[in-house]
Amino acid sequence: MAMVKITFVEPDGKEKLIEAQTGMTLMETARNAGIRGIDAECGGACSCSTCHVYVCGDWFKRLPAASDMEYDMLDFAFLPEPNSSRLSCQIAVTDDLNGLRVHLPSRQS
Repeated sequence: MAMVKITFVEPDGKEKLIEAQTGMTLMETARNAGIRGIDAECGGACSCSTCHVYVCGDWFKRLPAASDMEYDMLDFAFLPEPNSSRLSCQIAVTDDLNGLRVHLPSRQS
């Protein structure tokens, strides 16, 4: 499987560059890499908002659009931002995401 480089930026500014496998979700990638701040209480079922991330820069527009269910769950996220908030369980890692940067919120809801 191809490896895709993704940077997770923790609330304190510390950056972690992770090699992600295509076909996994961003949430699975973060949990497997031990990224602090991705709680993922529902395990990726899009029934909580504890895998909330802020997608950096123009990456937000480059991602596939969020589903209505994801938008509904983002209402429960900690300080959601309309032009950067996504649930990492709903972002599939593809080769097109090589170089993606996401910031983690200071806490999950």
